[in-house]
Amino acid sequence: MAPTSPRTPGSSGAPLAPLAERVEELLAPGGPLTVVAAGDPVLRAGTERYEGQLGPGLLARFVEALRITMHAAPGVGLAAPQVGVGLRIAVIEDPAPVPEEVRLARGRVPQPFRVLVNPSYTGVGPGRAAFYEGCLSVPGYQAVVARHAAVRLTGEDEQGRALDEEFTGWPARIVQHETDHLDGALYLDRAEPRSLSAQHIALERWSQPTPDAAARALGFELP
Repeated sequence: MAPTSPRTPGSSGAPLAPLAERVEELLAPGGPLTVVAAGDPVLRAGTERYEGQLGPGLLARFVEALRITMHAAPGVGLAAPQVGVGLRIAVIEDPAPVPEEVRLARGRVPQPFRVLVNPSYTGVGPGRAAFYEGCLSVPGYQAVVARHAAVRLTGEDEQGRALDEEFTGWPARIVQHETDHLDGALYLDRAEPRSLSAQHIALERWSQPTPDAAARALGFELP
């Protein structure tokens, strides 16, 4: 997920599976990986559950590459399909360098680096929140997306430890955005079409803490 801000088990010696070979090839040059852009079928194909296809060492290297790529983009989340790998793995991290009024309106609070393996989410309560959102795989644009205000996330971390946690505010949005990638969905699938804005227009005109002004001017409804 792109940050939207106001202006200011494999055994040793066993042959590599095709997925592992693909990841090894991606990691070979070092540095940030290439982020796949919308239109590439890998972003629509969905993913297979991670069941040790990479082995512990290769998984650790892949996770580190995702972290480096997310930081370099820069973004606050990145899913494996966005670098061409159809595995149910994503990373998130958000330092949340935003003004206090934005923090309060959006519930945007810092999130430490997290690895999500085989994540799934369900909405908690009826609350919905709509804000402008961007994506590293859809560069140059933002659109308003109404999402669950709170979600329950289940899955595992990179060590195989169970995750069962509730997220609210902006962290809930990041979790939903990245998990959607793993299901072959882009944020544009859920977006309000009339809100679609070029990045520079979104920053110049719609960088307020909430999208109320954009809704009035562009003619769409908020939940």
